[in-house]
Amino acid sequence: MTNRRTQPLHVKPKQEGSRQGNTSRICLTEECVKTAASLLEAMDQTADPCQDFFQFACGMWNKKHVIPEDRASINTFEVMADQLQKVLRGLLQETITEKEGNATMKAKLFYAACMNTTQIEETGHTPLEKVMESLGGWPVTTPNWTEPDFGLETLIGRLRGELNQGILIDQWVGPDDKNSSVNVIQLDQMVLGLSSRDYFLRTNTSRRALDAYLKFMTDVAELLGAEREEAEQQLEEVLALETRLANATMPEADRHDTGSNYEKLSLSELKQKVPEFHWSDYLQAFLKKNLTEDEPIVVYSMPYLKRLAKIIVSTDKKVLWNYVLWRLVLDMTPHLSRTFQASRHEFQKVLLGIQSDRNRWNLCIDWTNKRLGMAVGALFIKENFNPESKETALEMIHTLRSAFSDLLEENDWMDDETRAVARDKANAMNEKIGYPEMLTRPDELAVEYENLTIVENQHLQNIFNWLRFDASKNLGRLRQDVNKGKWSTAPAVLNAFYNPNFNDIVFPAGILQPLFYSQHLPKSLNYGGIGVVIGHEMTHGFDDKGRQFDKEGNLKQWWNNRTIQAFRERAQCIIDQYSGYKVEQVNQNINGRMTQGENIADNGGIKQAYRAYRQWVERNGEEMLLPGIKLNHDQLFFLNYARIWCGTMRPEDALSKIRSSVHSLGPIRVLGPLSNSEDFARSYSCPVGSRMNPKKKCSVW
Repeated sequence: MTNRRTQPLHVKPKQEGSRQGNTSRICLTEECVKTAASLLEAMDQTADPCQDFFQFACGMWNKKHVIPEDRASINTFEVMADQLQKVLRGLLQETITEKEGNATMKAKLFYAACMNTTQIEETGHTPLEKVMESLGGWPVTTPNWTEPDFGLETLIGRLRGELNQGILIDQWVGPDDKNSSVNVIQLDQMVLGLSSRDYFLRTNTSRRALDAYLKFMTDVAELLGAEREEAEQQLEEVLALETRLANATMPEADRHDTGSNYEKLSLSELKQKVPEFHWSDYLQAFLKKNLTEDEPIVVYSMPYLKRLAKIIVSTDKKVLWNYVLWRLVLDMTPHLSRTFQASRHEFQKVLLGIQSDRNRWNLCIDWTNKRLGMAVGALFIKENFNPESKETALEMIHTLRSAFSDLLEENDWMDDETRAVARDKANAMNEKIGYPEMLTRPDELAVEYENLTIVENQHLQNIFNWLRFDASKNLGRLRQDVNKGKWSTAPAVLNAFYNPNFNDIVFPAGILQPLFYSQHLPKSLNYGGIGVVIGHEMTHGFDDKGRQFDKEGNLKQWWNNRTIQAFRERAQCIIDQYSGYKVEQVNQNINGRMTQGENIADNGGIKQAYRAYRQWVERNGEEMLLPGIKLNHDQLFFLNYARIWCGTMRPEDALSKIRSSVHSLGPIRVLGPLSNSEDFARSYSCPVGSRMNPKKKCSVW
């Protein structure tokens, strides 16, 4: 797959001559020297950038970075995330002071309890057993189990309403896609116990994973007191049931058209459409309130609900109960004692190729940040976030928005009316950058967690307390108006987001760091880093899903049919292109349909960010070159983008991601968008017909 040259490559810069040879135009500051060195250390200069730019940008990085035994992969994101975790570890280990805010105190107590493995061993699984008993018991661990006096609908309703577990049906209260200022009850198909339905349905390639899954279930049941042989028999029936449920779900690749999946109906209409399911019992247990027959409910998977109801009435109640309680146990296994961890590790070794357990502190940082993210963020931003980053990011957003508007004008497949509405939507996008101001006000932050009880040195109990807290918070939204100004994203994360209901783009403090952004980096690298991220998130507002929402965040057809057809033709080009990429490691092709939204966003983000960078250069002049690296800044823009995706993964992880992730694998996120980019081909002087400059290119935005 990799094309190599025997001699180091000297790439012809876009503007040769005085720029490259004039030493007065070379930046020799410490930051420039360090930046150039880090780029060179990652590159394989023997690779031809016009044949395999991923190898050119990342070849040496991938060679030097061996996948740790406790990981399924190693990549630039994970290295940066590890650095962020080390910072958070230092903050959460600090002693609680008398002046400590209530929220940050709870975060530190949560982390400390998670780290107290001695107490976790002493506590054992008693809290889990008590919860299971309250839910009618797990038949596999309960000799002579008898049916409780409440039905399955009540059980799964209670699990969601009390413990935040969406089992058999995924359900929540959130903004109505067609009226995003109002919260409504929403129902969707279930999330399975394995990451993809393919594991259950492609048994010829998944037998080993399914056998490991059954063994894991049986091991855990035995640890919880079951007799092994009897447990295995019962859990074989559970696996058969989950396979039927997987068959009832729709593949994620077929669920991109939100408008066609959306169905709003009253409770009485839902009862008529799926009469076998006891909806009143379920919703009463879920919401803890009686609903009228007129209560509006949004359903995204009516065919699944109909199939589910038929599966329920044709399946023994004991098997159903076993499955539902297994899914609760499955979610709790990471938080149990050492013997459970050992069993879980054996399962993950088969599923993801992971050879050893992660450090306990890594896990505890993850769990604390996911559950008390705003409190952790308040600790993080005090000393680890430069306020200037917020201003710079805002300025870059404005330049990206301007570039998007320019590209809209050049777009020949949209009609003028739709183009004008698209421009309005782009201009109406809200920006959330860094963190909410609430984090600087401890008393206000404390209100966010006032209903959450954290018990010193009781980790499993804290997990249950948080699940109850989060479930209650979600259900409390039902009669509330939607607060579109509220942050829902933790600040200390290495990610960015677009929310179609709010039409907002979110850039948490954690991503406004090198390699994505630094005030000391050349603008070419910043635009190739955080600039592309900004463009990527903006493009999500116009991808296969985002384009269905208007500037107010409402699901609405604001494109005419001719323009929709033109979009679909261009999107199909992207689908076909990416479906043609084979991951040789596992002999599997990328799922171009499932990944189309992210691929469209990658392609659009690069185009917009490069345009914005060139506009910056026109206003400010060419930047000084980096020392020792024979690339101009146009070329460095693309190099820094590629460097973000440096990394390798185990075959098991590659297969899991191909089956379940809406993102293409790292190498494809480099090869795909750059081979569609005229700007890239021109910058690297790639001949027409070369792998990175094919004659046929795909372009949506």
